[in-house]
Amino acid sequence: MVKKSDRGAATRRNGSRLSRADAPTVLGETQIVNARTRLVGSREGVLADVVVALVRSWRRMRRTVRRAWAAVTAVVTPLGWAIGCAVAFAFLLGYGLGWEELVAIGWAGLLVIVTAAAFLIGRTSHDASLSVPVNRVVTGESAVGQLTVTNPTRRLLAGTRIEVPVGEGLADFQVPVLTPSGRYEDLFSVPALHRGVIPVGPVRAVRADPIGLVRRERQWEEQIDLFVHPRTISVPSLSMGFVRDLEGTPTRDLTSSDVSFHALREYSPGDELRSIHWKSTAKTGQYMVRQFEETRRSHLMIGLSLAEEDYAGDDDFEMAVSVVGSLGVRAIRDGRTISVVASESTPDFAKKRLLAVKKFAAVTGSRLLDDLSGVDRSETALPLADLARVASASISGVSLAFLVCGAAVSISTLRQAARHFPVGVHVIAIICDPDVVPRTRHAGELTVLTIGYLEDLQQSMARATA
Repeated sequence: MVKKSDRGAATRRNGSRLSRADAPTVLGETQIVNARTRLVGSREGVLADVVVALVRSWRRMRRTVRRAWAAVTAVVTPLGWAIGCAVAFAFLLGYGLGWEELVAIGWAGLLVIVTAAAFLIGRTSHDASLSVPVNRVVTGESAVGQLTVTNPTRRLLAGTRIEVPVGEGLADFQVPVLTPSGRYEDLFSVPALHRGVIPVGPVRAVRADPIGLVRRERQWEEQIDLFVHPRTISVPSLSMGFVRDLEGTPTRDLTSSDVSFHALREYSPGDELRSIHWKSTAKTGQYMVRQFEETRRSHLMIGLSLAEEDYAGDDDFEMAVSVVGSLGVRAIRDGRTISVVASESTPDFAKKRLLAVKKFAAVTGSRLLDDLSGVDRSETALPLADLARVASASISGVSLAFLVCGAAVSISTLRQAARHFPVGVHVIAIICDPDVVPRTRHAGELTVLTIGYLEDLQQSMARATA
């Protein structure tokens, strides 16, 4: 249970309410498990800081050495290094022991190395461009990319090899001889089997010897990100919120008392007398009553837990991301005010847990799904209860809050998370537990929906909003 003084520290600075950009940067006191705690535990003395500084320096030095080694190995292949070592070994033993056979092998190997290096002379004059007409696909689909290679010179260009990195894979093209102003085009497929952001490119032209001892690359800067969106489904309209609000948005629900007039209808037994429109009654000779469109000020908040401890596996996490995408896209289509947040992760060498949330761009459905394409779980991300605590303190005016998590979250944790929201805010917790029978439970202003498949969200939401 969070004390009032703690919430005040998270929401106030110098007596004024924090802005959305400032509020998520508060450091909490909760113990965490990250790179620092694995090294020195909870110690904060000088010796602990020295150990952490040494490890961080070692990591920086290791990254520098790796970059230098990568620059060298970008020209010489592993086979080239093996041949070079074999040649040096043959010369040392051959001249040292007087073995003419080894000397001959050494000179032959040296001739092969010199011949291979001759293939790197010159430069690549080709121009290459990359395009992906549709850079947003849904999980399970595939995208099509196009490679275009041209000859901008006035001379004949020999054939070359073009490589296009696609995620962790590689698309290889053998470009034929191009005449002046010649053009070569080819298509390739990018399978999108899993949600994520797949980098396509940059295109590189490769010059290498036939044996594969050395290679030189010319790389273009163009790189395209292919967004693989989570699968989403249509859900009922999210019209829950504060009713009869002047700042609210009219809904399709009709009522006898509100601020947005809809139409007149005949009187029915049970209608309130104050709803009778007497002028129309006098004209028609029948009692006519007013009908209004119910206005609701619905500021929706959708919170996605990224904590490793809140999920039992990959299946429930992917379902949770799809649930957030389905709810968010529906709210954006309905024109609702919406805030979509997720747990923030604590840096590796931080001394305390970072109580923060990351906010997604809920401007359009595509922008929201783009952000959801790159989310992943983390061991140091805020669990659900802390996510609700920070979100309720940093986002004002919330009328309906969705908390989406995995099968490892208990009901008591959900109740603790719901208590962080002000009175009057309806909290709907959605537990993603694959292959279970969907069910709905109520506890005051907390509604718990458990779904086994993404399609279960439709009926569960229909019952919850009813």
